[in-house]
This record gives sequence, structure tokens and C-alpha cells, in this order.
Amino acid sequence: MKLSDRDKAHIWHPLTQHKTALPPIGIVKAKGALLWDEAGNEYIDGIASWYTAMYGHSHPQLVDAVTTQMKELDFVMFSGFTHEPAVQLSEKLMEILPGNQQKIFFNDNGSTAVEAAIKMALQYHHNAGDKRDTLIAFENGFHGDTFGAMSASGLSSYNGPFEDFLLKVIRLPTPQADNLDEVLQKLETTLTQNSCAAFIFEPLAQGAAGMKFHSAEGLDAIIKRCQEAEVLCIADEIMTGFGKTGTNFACDQLQHKPDMMCLSKALTAGMFPLSITSCTQKVFDSFLSEDVHKGFFHAHTFSAHPLGCAAAIAGIALLNSAEILEQRKHIANSHKQFAEKIANHSKIKQVRCKGVILALDLNVEMERYGNLRDELYQFFMERGVALRPLGNTVYVLPPYVITEKQLQKVYDTIEEALATL
Repeated sequence: MKLSDRDKAHIWHPLTQHKTALPPIGIVKAKGALLWDEAGNEYIDGIASWYTAMYGHSHPQLVDAVTTQMKELDFVMFSGFTHEPAVQLSEKLMEILPGNQQKIFFNDNGSTAVEAAIKMALQYHHNAGDKRDTLIAFENGFHGDTFGAMSASGLSSYNGPFEDFLLKVIRLPTPQADNLDEVLQKLETTLTQNSCAAFIFEPLAQGAAGMKFHSAEGLDAIIKRCQEAEVLCIADEIMTGFGKTGTNFACDQLQHKPDMMCLSKALTAGMFPLSITSCTQKVFDSFLSEDVHKGFFHAHTFSAHPLGCAAAIAGIALLNSAEILEQRKHIANSHKQFAEKIANHSKIKQVRCKGVILALDLNVEMERYGNLRDELYQFFMERGVALRPLGNTVYVLPPYVITEKQLQKVYDTIEEALATL
């Protein structure tokens, strides 16, 4: 019996309307930038499985690191204990994170990294006797599916049934070259009329919104003003982190650094669920007290899982290796050349690229999870290319190890799709 038939009996898939969805494809093997299904069909993983497997699937250095670690220490709870992989990972992260980040709190996925950051920000003010109840976020942002993270998000396709139960959030337009004065004016009004605890943002690129980019200069101005108002700034680098925008972190392109950062996905290169919330020494110190209840009483059973930490350490070693740096540069240049080639296509509304991210908006109306979008997804899959359009936005965010031939096939398949629209 096929995997998809067995799957149907008991499994509830994410982001799926099971009444209308096609059966899931049973994947049995992955290597480098390739996936294979149970029928032997091959697919190029054009989005690195939601931007996690950035060094390719089953990379030998990552496999060896996790295998070695599980033979030495598989797991131990992280309350009252510590271990070498967690300590070493914190040291390695300090070498590449912005210099103001000093403390690491471990979680188990991107949503929980954001959840912890929001709770830290609210308690930071509470511990100082200053109750603040409002978050600032960008329009159309996405930060996860737990309640705090969902509150900060601005995509109604995810939030709809839960709108009446969310935290108080005021949204700003993303800063662009032509609207910075308007954005800063709205920020000023928001700060004046509300008790704002934190500003949370995806720096420079909003992933789920359709890989929409915004101005580094504008974001810098917002962070500067928020920090002047003692509003903690939380950079959600779950999508952008670990080299995707051309620098290790998108925040490396900002003058004003966030007070807190959220990392996951490529942190462990897709090998293991793990995330971190980092913060400045000032944020950490606000939880120090003789009063035990001013501590951060928040925990996840699998915090700092040794296997995840081992994968992350190996991933960081690869991130700025000569081979990966060269590949990152090659992908970025290839994206730019392809973007120039198709920019004037009649079916393209806009094409943009930043680092290894390429996104093109189709000049076609379609719902985020509608029939036409699904047909486009099937078109790609039938030709051996795994891309998941975000509404009318097709994006490519491949593993760094993708070959030139594989990347060209991705581009060729997109052009073939454009010819059918």
C-alpha cells in the first residue's frame, strides 16, 4: 500500500483542506538539493523545505555530528542541567550574532522562539513596575501559529477564526523608499496613544507575505525611535537568518541592532527541531531579583536538545566555509541574471531578489490557497521541481549546495509555467 493511502487513515496535515486536497506525495529519500518519492520520481527542492535544509539534505557533516552526539548524550532536561553541545552552541552563536546579543534561551521551533520573546518583552516591563500591553508589528507579517506569535502576525488566512482572542497589536506599513515619513508618523502616534512593550518584525524580507522586501534605512529609523521609547525590538530571523539575505543575518545590514532575536529553521539545517531567543544583557538583567517570580518561568521539555545543538554547531561551521560562501554568491548572481531576463515578461508584475531569495509576482489574480495556485504547484511538481507559490508569488530559496544544472532547471520550469498562464 502506498504511503499516501496509509497516511489518509490517521494523519492531519498542516495548511491543508483535506476535503479538497490531493493526496500528499510520499518522500522516501533526500540528498543534497534532491528529494525522491516512493515511485522513484526525483524533485529539486527549490525552497530548501521551508528554508531549513540550506546546506542540502543529509549533509555528511551534519549527519556525523548528530550521530556522534546521540551515542554520547541523547537527551537530558535543561532545567538544573547543562551540557557541552548547548554551551558550545551558545559560544558559536556569539561569534556570528550582532555584538549586543549576549544571552541565549532555547526553545523547540520558530513559533515558540517568538512566543518566548513576546513574553520576555511583556515581563521585562512588568518586572520594572511598568505594565505595557501593546505590540507593534508590520502589516502582513508572519511570526508563527502559537497565540502570541499569531497575534503579532497579520495574515488573515491564518488568523481569521482567532481574531477575538489575540493580544493587542498595532500594525505599521513596511517602510519603503517613498513612505518613510508616513510610517514614522504612524509610529509616533502609536507610541503616544498606547503602552507599547515591543516592536516585532521580519528584517528586510517578509517570508509568508510573499517574500516582500522593505527598506533597511526605514527599518533602522523605526528601531531607533522604538528604543528611545524603551520599546524592545524583536527581530524574527527565523526565515532570514543564516545567510539568506546575503549576510549571516539580515540585522547585519542595520545600524541599530535589535534587543532580541528569534532563530530556527536553518539553525539546525532541518536536521532537528530547535530554536533560540537571544537577547541583550540589559534584557536578561531585568529578570534578576531576590524575588523568584521575577525570573522567566517559561520552559519547553526539549529545550537545548543535545542532538539539535550538535546539528546547529555543524551548520555554523558550514555557513561561512569557503565552499558555501562561493555557492551563496553564485546563487545570488544567478538569481539576478534570471530576474533581469524575465523582468519584462507580460505575466510578471514584479521580480526581485536579495541574497539567495528570488521572488516574482505574477500578473494574475489568485487566492493564497485557491485552485489556480494549486494548479501551478502541481505544474511544478509534475516537472520535478518543488516550489510552493504564496498566492500569486512564486519564490525560489534553494539549498546552498544546489548545482548549476539543477538551478537552471528551476528557472526553465518557471519560464515554462509563465508560458501556460
